Amino acid sequence: MVSSLPDFKVANPDLAPEGQKLIEWAEAHMPVLMRIRKRFAREKPLDGLRVGCCLHVTKETAVLVRTLMAGGADVALCGSNPLSTNDAVAAALVEDGAHVFAWRGQDRDEYYWCIRQVLKHEPRLVHDDGADLIVTLHEELSGALKDMICGFEETTTGVLRLKAMERDGILAFPIIA
Repeated sequence: MVSSLPDFKVANPDLAPEGQKLIEWAEAHMPVLMRIRKRFAREKPLDGLRVGCCLHVTKETAVLVRTLMAGGADVALCGSNPLSTNDAVAAALVEDGAHVFAWRGQDRDEYYWCIRQVLKHEPRLVHDDGADLIVTLHEELSGALKDMICGFEETTTGVLRLKAMERDGILAFPIIA
């Protein structure tokens, strides 16, 4: 059951105030996403949808996560690159109510543990950077594939991996790249 899972694992939750300031700066410089957030807050198009993200945990990604949450989504996030994770931003997103599993400097085992935590939240939509989340979903949780709506991939490397899965007949849901 989703509610019995850990809500987060970040380096230091006390960094949240610093992260909030960084996110506020990014929000001031991302007017299009802020307009979308206002509409999402009114219309709640993602109400109750579980979204799993494996993305760089940066102030810009935080603006996207907050927008998804404003639209009603329950978001679980892990870092797609352990060296790009901003620990203050991760802590701020936890404070905002996101399920964040990310800290700077993870080793390989920790990285995949975080991916598995996101997948344990049973997302119906996934947003990936490099396709590690989507590949792990296919390899380890094939029973969950039937419930997937779609996925998003933002890198050329990830798209190449997903195209290979499609060619092999194992990609189980549509991808927007």
